[in-house]
Amino acid sequence: MKIKELREKSDVELDRMLMEHRELLRELRFKRAAQQLTDVRSIRETRQMLARIMTLRHARTLAATKKA
Repeated sequence: MKIKELREKSDVELDRMLMEHRELLRELRFKRAAQQLTDVRSIRETRQMLARIMTLRHARTLAATKKA
């Protein structure tokens, strides 16, 4: 999912996605530690998606404080 698609989501949807991706990352790390993970690139992709979501949430928070 691109940043453009993330911008269209509401804050509630972003929070839900953030929790889901954090849980996914945790599961991927456990699988890697147990040597059950075949696609190690999925860890990188999940981390990048987390960064996108957190960046967008931070930008929205800053925009809201500037308006107030």
